[in-house]
Amino acid sequence: MSSNVMTVSRIPLALTAAMLLTFVGVSTAHANEQVRSETVKFADLNMGTPSGVQALYDRIHAAAKRVCSDGDPFQQIAANACARKAEARAIEKVSLPQLTAFYQAKTSGQKPPLIATR
Repeated sequence: MSSNVMTVSRIPLALTAAMLLTFVGVSTAHANEQVRSETVKFADLNMGTPSGVQALYDRIHAAAKRVCSDGDPFQQIAANACARKAEARAIEKVSLPQLTAFYQAKTSGQKPPLIATR
């Protein structure tokens, strides 16, 4: 198993990649907009401990916020939705039961809302 998670985003909504797999998320971005990504490494973490799992979650959460934020306060709702979806997809693709359980407890098992685009 790779110990990297990559999150990718087009502003204002999401594209996500985890463990070198790319997933096209909901996006209203145009083809010429810059795609941002960030790799989250976790080889240094012990996934057998609660503190290791929380540290990985914190890294994924922070990376999702960074790649989805464009600094425009009028796009904050879209950036938050992007970050929630990017985080959920990355955690799903990492496929570590202890991380999934931690995430579900943290978010009360709520899945991010789907946003339709045309």
